[in-house]
Amino acid sequence: MILRDKSNGYDDLAEVFMRMRNTRIGPSTVLEWSQTLVPHGSILELGCGNGVISQVLIEAGFSLYGIDASPKMVRAFREQFPDAQAECAAAEDSNFFDRTFDGIVAWGLMFLLQDDVQRLVIAKAAKALEPGGQLLFTSPRDAITWQDSITGRESRSLGAKTYRQLLEAQGLIVTEDRLDEGDNYYYTASKPKAVL
Repeated sequence: MILRDKSNGYDDLAEVFMRMRNTRIGPSTVLEWSQTLVPHGSILELGCGNGVISQVLIEAGFSLYGIDASPKMVRAFREQFPDAQAECAAAEDSNFFDRTFDGIVAWGLMFLLQDDVQRLVIAKAAKALEPGGQLLFTSPRDAITWQDSITGRESRSLGAKTYRQLLEAQGLIVTEDRLDEGDNYYYTASKPKAVL
């Protein structure tokens, strides 16, 4: 029986990724997104890596929970943020700390996952959002496949139309999609507030 590497090759290349990761790309967009959330609320970061995105969220006063399938990345995350909650697990396998969140972010993760796993993670994220909560993730606008620049493994985007359909099927309202300074395409969606 062959066990699949749930880190999609990133545990073996964790040091390379951490050295190559451009820390100027992503945080400003995520910080801007976080301004739409409950101040000082809770945020779950799927694929937290060593915490480049987490850093700005923690500094902004959010309670940060991180999940990553790479033991090396989680170890680096815990060293940097000893007070943040962290779990070494694949997003599809995690129980998301058995709680709900005001925001969930997945920067650079979704397209590393198989099609069915992407669908599962979107459904799990929608369920784990508080009413009024926001989801943000990155994946190219077009439905394409390519070789990951670090691992060489196949990555795949389901495309904007499919992502929109998946988000809406989970009861989320797509609020925005846009490019950031690194040409990363962002999708944001909100969970409707409960009607009293």
